[in-house]
Amino acid sequence: MASPDKGALRSEDEQPGRDHNRADSIQVECDDECEKAINASIHEDKRCAEAALAPGSSSLIMPKHRVHEMVLLKAIAETLNQSHELSSMLHSVLEKLLELTGLTTGWIFLSDRYMDFRCVAEQNLPPALTGNNGKRMNHGSCWCLDRYWDGRLVNAINILNCKRLEDAVTFRWGDTQGITHHATVPLRTGKELVGLLNVAAPGKVHFTDEELALLQSVAFQMGSAIERIHLYAAEQRRAEMFARLDEFSRALTGRTGGCSDLVPVAKAALHLIGEHFQWPIAALYESTGDKLSLRSTYLCDESFELTERMTLEQAGWLGEAVTNRRLRTVAAEEAALLLVRETGDGKRRPSTKLAKAAAIPLPFGDIGYSVLVIGSTKRDDLKAEDRPILEALAEHIAGALESTLLADHRKELTRIEERNKLARDLHDSVSQLLFSLSMTSRGVESLLTGPEPDTEAALAAVRDLQSLSQSALKEMRSLILQLRPSELQAGLVTALREYGERLGLRIHTQLDGVRTLPRPIEDALWRIGQEALNNVSKHAGTTSADVTLMITSQEVTLQISDKGKGMPEGSPKLRGTATSIGLSTMRERAEALGGTISISRRHSGGTAVEVTIPLLASDRSNGSEVNER
Repeated sequence: MASPDKGALRSEDEQPGRDHNRADSIQVECDDECEKAINASIHEDKRCAEAALAPGSSSLIMPKHRVHEMVLLKAIAETLNQSHELSSMLHSVLEKLLELTGLTTGWIFLSDRYMDFRCVAEQNLPPALTGNNGKRMNHGSCWCLDRYWDGRLVNAINILNCKRLEDAVTFRWGDTQGITHHATVPLRTGKELVGLLNVAAPGKVHFTDEELALLQSVAFQMGSAIERIHLYAAEQRRAEMFARLDEFSRALTGRTGGCSDLVPVAKAALHLIGEHFQWPIAALYESTGDKLSLRSTYLCDESFELTERMTLEQAGWLGEAVTNRRLRTVAAEEAALLLVRETGDGKRRPSTKLAKAAAIPLPFGDIGYSVLVIGSTKRDDLKAEDRPILEALAEHIAGALESTLLADHRKELTRIEERNKLARDLHDSVSQLLFSLSMTSRGVESLLTGPEPDTEAALAAVRDLQSLSQSALKEMRSLILQLRPSELQAGLVTALREYGERLGLRIHTQLDGVRTLPRPIEDALWRIGQEALNNVSKHAGTTSADVTLMITSQEVTLQISDKGKGMPEGSPKLRGTATSIGLSTMRERAEALGGTISISRRHSGGTAVEVTIPLLASDRSNGSEVNER
């Protein structure tokens, strides 16, 4: 491009009444161009404005107000990028905006839905708007918010009348410092409206189109920053909530493992929800036909009172969640239906303490519970990004309840197996002896009632009857011992030694630690020990066994070993699996109390059965030393 003619530039500089300095000439040119730009903007002619702003020979020359706008936008952008916390960021950018524009007052509303808003930042509010503990800016509607909610607020506009300021004058709330009007600018994150930016100054009743355009540019920057902070906060919250879910799952497993009663499991799950997530209300409802019934609750505040029974129609949103099997979250008005109460006149009075509530259907429908209900007093709780957490929470609870049902079924199967075993033992021992008694008694009768009574043979038969009856009595006592071991009064080790001796085994015992064991643990170890000694007697091919009981402050371990044939080479060790009904029963007894069991081949020959059961804190504190346990 050719250089401009120096002579032409000099002739433009030499104008009458002006300094002949070239810089002053350029300044005059910029001022003229600036006036043209303002007029073009007022008439909304973008092309004319761009043409008027063009400095002609140099693209680096720019009007003063444009430079000022660029400096302002640069400062705002720097301020927005200095914070990851929403409230502090909005306060900082509002302060910087007022400083650079010369305006005195500003405030920012954020709103997700109709009548749900809060003033998150304010700067230099007049005394009339700061009173009543901030309620004047956080309660009630106003014209700018009304336009925002009904979709009429699209771009930055002048608010000719401010309802809050007019109310301040009408009700004499205090000094408004000469502020009567303000500009309102919508804040957007993409296509979604998230709030409002309001700015004002004493005596300023109108904002020009250029001022509104500048405020709109600032609002676009603020909207992008709000979206960035929301995404960052949502990701942080998501990570935190999943960490809490992991802790909840571990605690639930530890507290309910092996339990076979649904009621304590449900109560424990709800209590852990309150403990790990700090939600004040958690409840489980059961759906039967068209009715919902409250089955279990956790309430951090005794003033809360949940409705115990209602039809699906009365339950409203909760009934819809159950019927459609879909998660529902609601705000304060619908959440209050959970806490309705009966008043003296029979009318229901809803509580207004809840800000959010959620209903999450449980994935298993045959566990006695249908839906999990969560309530919160915080508006920021139970957000859309919490949906995966809530669904996972319901799955964990349903899984715990399902495991409890399975544990109960396993116990029932164990009881059935024990009954069947008792029936077999009665048939194989006592029943056969009683049959022999019956037949022998008939023989005695025939010996004494014949034409030639044989008293000698009859006496011999009577002696057989006595022997058979003693054998039957012994067998019956042995079976009773298995059902209700009275020998446990003398201690577990003593009972196992005597039981082994009755099986014809020589028992060597060792006791390490003395204390009283809880009855469930002692009974379980007794049953497992019986089964282990029975296996030694039947399969080990030896007449001796070792019984060792070790008790610490944390756990109790019972070991029964022998030096017999041992397990076949290559046979799997029993660790969580079972290869027979007897071994399966031993495992289930141990796991029902949170314990473990292992059966392994000894290097020196023979087999070792070892069961370890933890002692709960309550068991450890209640235990007392005795001579042998």
